[in-house]
Amino acid sequence: MALDQSFVGRSYPPVDSYEVGREKIREFARAIGDENPAYTDPEAARKLGHEDVIAPPTFVFAVTYRAAAQVVQDPALGLDYSRVVHGDQKFAYVRPVRAGDVLSVTSTIDAIKSLAGNDVIDVRGEVHDAEGELVVTTVMKLVARAAGEGEKR
Repeated sequence: MALDQSFVGRSYPPVDSYEVGREKIREFARAIGDENPAYTDPEAARKLGHEDVIAPPTFVFAVTYRAAAQVVQDPALGLDYSRVVHGDQKFAYVRPVRAGDVLSVTSTIDAIKSLAGNDVIDVRGEVHDAEGELVVTTVMKLVARAAGEGEKR
């Protein structure tokens, strides 16, 4: 059964805020193999005009994914998360995420489509800092695979 189109435009309130730690940024940069010194060395980051180390662009996914859980776990939406795969991810930055930021995310369902029996949902995450300033907007595309022949949905 296709997802309810009336959910398009629905927003979910921010979950608990996320405080970005310098060491979390370093760990993430090492995990993805990015040796940019702006991610690990505060002095190198300052030389580039930043107050502290900055996070690699994909770091914010961990924050927005946690917030998007409200969408995928909404029983009224009816998304079968056991069938979901991550289809795409986009980031539009106003400024880099930096150590010390306290971030909150508002998730909004931007689109719901049915393609070849698969449900495709676009979830926009607007990430704000503690002052309420927009830092980055993300769009996560989730695909709930259609049930195969003989499978229950």
